[in-house]
Amino acid sequence: MAQKIAFVTGSSRGIGKGIAIQLAKAGYDVGIHYSTTPDGALDTKAQIEALGRKACVYHADIRDLDQIAAMFEAFFKDFDHIDLMVNNAGVTRMRPFLEIEPAMFEEVINTDLRGSFFCAQAAARNMVKNDVKGVIINIASNHSIGCWPGSTVYAAAKAGLEKMGKNMAMELSKYGIRVVTVAPGYTTLPERMVPPEKQTPEQRANFEKVTGRIPIHRFATPTEIGDAVVFLSSEKAGYITGTTLFIDGGSLLPVLAQNEFA
Repeated sequence: MAQKIAFVTGSSRGIGKGIAIQLAKAGYDVGIHYSTTPDGALDTKAQIEALGRKACVYHADIRDLDQIAAMFEAFFKDFDHIDLMVNNAGVTRMRPFLEIEPAMFEEVINTDLRGSFFCAQAAARNMVKNDVKGVIINIASNHSIGCWPGSTVYAAAKAGLEKMGKNMAMELSKYGIRVVTVAPGYTTLPERMVPPEKQTPEQRANFEKVTGRIPIHRFATPTEIGDAVVFLSSEKAGYITGTTLFIDGGSLLPVLAQNEFA
């Protein structure tokens, strides 16, 4: 049986890092992509190699199609095929609708949607060429359905990513390629969050207010998102395509979230 190979964009930190490490634990060799945090990418590489799996690091700004092409050219020199493409790279920019400028709009759309589109296309073309019955997983967000202030551009990009996945699934099914969207909600990101013991009373109160609105009353972990990706990429999920798995602790359940007995 051929070695399983995955490529995870934005895997130097956060959710992408959690996905890459869980895939390595499941037996995948992994391509690691980063844009701005090389030290994080090297740490992901070291953790994967400590698990006995192969890992290679690639740098690219996925807003640039030439850089995407160069990244995949390098990837396919290191690996002879791809079984799983995880489009995780993205930027989160929040600003009131009336204050959004074209530069911010283009940064978010070109990274979260356009970049993911052409990364998926490059991976799918190689799968078809090598007759690999592969899987493409796009990491969206529960913002694709839910509405939060200041997230108009981000939410539009994630909603587009979800719809893109449905059409991809329809077109790629004849090649045996499955496409699934994963939509996380609030997720613990150690590199961005203030540890509880260092939070000010105001920060702690705000955190408790947020978790209080989540029916499960906590954030997800990157490992939990990674475990879901491992399942969705496995043969056990072989009949799942063209759909979205929301992993948000019930954040999109406003009736339950406001129920005093929850």
